[in-house]
This record gives sequence, C-alpha cells and structure tokens, in this order.
Amino acid sequence: MSGWKSVALGDLAASVDYGLTASAIERPVGPKFLRITDIQDDSVNWNTVPWCECDEKSAQSSRLKDGDIVFARTGATTGKSFLIRNCPPDAVFASYLIRVRVGDDAEPRFVSHFFQTRDYWAQITKSARGVAQPGVNASTLKTLKVPLPSLPEQRRIAEILDRAEALRAKRRAAIAQLDTLTQSIFLDLFGDPANNPRAWPESKSLGEVADIVSGVTKGRSLEGKSTREVPYLAVVNVQDRFLNMSVVKKIEATEAEIQQFKLLPEDLLLTEGGDPDKLGRGTLWSGELPECIHQNHVFRVRLKSPDLHPLFLNWLVGSSRGKRYFLRSAKQTTGIASINMTQLRGFPLLMPPINLQREFASRVAAVNKLIIASRASLAELNGLFAGLQFRAFQGEL
Repeated sequence: MSGWKSVALGDLAASVDYGLTASAIERPVGPKFLRITDIQDDSVNWNTVPWCECDEKSAQSSRLKDGDIVFARTGATTGKSFLIRNCPPDAVFASYLIRVRVGDDAEPRFVSHFFQTRDYWAQITKSARGVAQPGVNASTLKTLKVPLPSLPEQRRIAEILDRAEALRAKRRAAIAQLDTLTQSIFLDLFGDPANNPRAWPESKSLGEVADIVSGVTKGRSLEGKSTREVPYLAVVNVQDRFLNMSVVKKIEATEAEIQQFKLLPEDLLLTEGGDPDKLGRGTLWSGELPECIHQNHVFRVRLKSPDLHPLFLNWLVGSSRGKRYFLRSAKQTTGIASINMTQLRGFPLLMPPINLQREFASRVAAVNKLIIASRASLAELNGLFAGLQFRAFQGEL
C-alpha cells in the first residue's frame, strides 16, 4: 500500500448531513423522498419512491445528486450505505439517512466500495458496541478511517470493482427473472384463477379433498406426560413458496403429538395470519428434516384426492383468487388479519385436469434447477468478489 494514507471520513468529506423530516406522500407533489425502505438489494427503483411536501430551503439542503453516499442511521440496516446513481433531478433524503458528499480528493465509487468491506463494518460495530439502540450518527461517520491512494488509483480500482459488481448484478437480475417465470407459466396454463377464464370446475372446497389440522400449542399443560424434544415449524419458517430454515426451534412433545403433527413430504403449510396482503402465505414441505412438527399458528394441508397436485394447490391458494377469498373472510384487527380452520376448509378450488397440473409441476422443477444453478453461480461470484475487494483495499490490484 505504498503511497496510500489513512484519512478520517470527516477530513475526506465535503459535507456530512442529516436528512429531511417530512411525511411521504403518494401524489407527485414536491421532490422525490428517498427513505431507508426504498433501498432494496443495493438498488433503488425511483419510480416507486414517494414524494414529500417541503419548502425550497429544506429541499435545497437535503437535495441528492449522483455521487452522494447515504447511510442508514438506525434499525436492522444500521450502517448500510448506498451510492446514489441516476438520481432524478429533484430528490431529497429522509431523516433516518445520513448523506456523505466526498471532496475533490476522493472518488465516490472508490469510497462507496470501501463501505462494503470488513474493515468498514469492524469500525461501525466497534462504535456501536455497548449502545442499547445500535445506530450511527454524523460524528461516528466522521471518525471512520478510509484507506486512500492517489485519485487516479482510486478511479482505476473503482472501475475494476464496478465491473465485477456488474457481473453480480446481472446474475441477481437473472435469478429475479427466473422467479417471475413460474408465475408466467402458471397463468399461461391455467389463466387468472380470480376470474377462471378457462371455466375449470370449481364446485369443490379445500376441506372436501384434504385433511387440514392446526399444530401443537406452545405453553400447553402436559400434566407430567412423557415427552421428548422435536423440531417444530413456526410462522417465521413458512414463507411465500419457500421455507426459511435458518432458525428452527425445538419443543417438548408427547409421542402421540409427534405422530399427530409429524410433517410428510408434499404437505402444504399455510400461516394462520399476519399482514392482510400475506394471507394465504404458504409452501410445501419436502422432508427437509427427518422429523418435524408444526405450531398451532401454522395449518397443515394434506391432500387425500388424486385430482389435485400439491404444487398446483400451493400456487392456487397463494394466487389472486386466494388473496381475495381470505381478505373477504378473514378476521382483521389493527392491521393484522387471521383465518380459521372453517374458512380454510371452505376455500373454493379450481380443478384443472390433473395432467395439466403435473405439467405445471414438471416445468416448475425445470425452472427450479436453473434457479439453483444460478444461485450457486452467484455464491461463487460473491466469494470471488470478496477476495477481489480485499486485495483492492490492501493495495494488491
């Protein structure tokens, strides 16, 4: 790292500023209003960013431009940064963000890349240690040490890292397109289930073709019965057409309960409630664990009819047809909606030919193979990028 120096961000930056305190509005009045929640997967869709009403003086001090770097001040994404690119002509940033605008001696892309490194995160973690509510502020950011070569070298390194990052972005975009392909296949084969344009038979309800049970209740009285510990799925594990198995808790259960609630491959798991737009959220169990039961806030649907394919049912329940039915019948309080066993059993089915349902399952399996391969490729790219990034800030590129 010959010729490099370590510079405090406060000396490197032309300004470090807090954002604007205002309310977001959905009608196009005033400037675009960038919030933490608008930054997803290291990108911003400016078309969905709301607006805000503010006076020109406030807007002037909070206006964004290309090359600005914004930081999340608090919350789950504390310390996460984002480099502003392709900024609309009139955009400001919200108060839970901090804007850093670097001076003439720094290349914004280089500095932004540094804010993704382990060295940066180690400094952020150290500064937040011992704080009840982790967060960063302008004073904290100004003390951060940034390794800095000459400006031409910064630009050279930034260009290399930008090209590597572009490869990762293309892979992420490809995976996102594959994720939407299954939805297209479903609609192509079956039409929109909400209005059933193919006139599939719809005389049966879910309760007629499936056994539906609620799971084991936490905190129930076991009255001294013999139990053993077994993994169980909670609501957080059951996502929209996938399982989140990062944390699977265990519960004491009797042998009778384990046999009653034990999951089998192709069981459909559906959550009881949550945000109204998430009603009907569920996924299939594929035997991810040799033995597992489920919580009472998760319904298990086990088909007993050969005329329905579990995967088709999963997509049907989670479709616009399912959303409308559950929203009509769900109990809603303070923004939380929930369904009960009776409502789930009454779900009105569509019954396309089973051969068509099997074709759907076969196509989905082919798409899933591509998604798995693409995710493996992305994981490899991520590893290579991390190594490249480390070498870059060691002065070894």
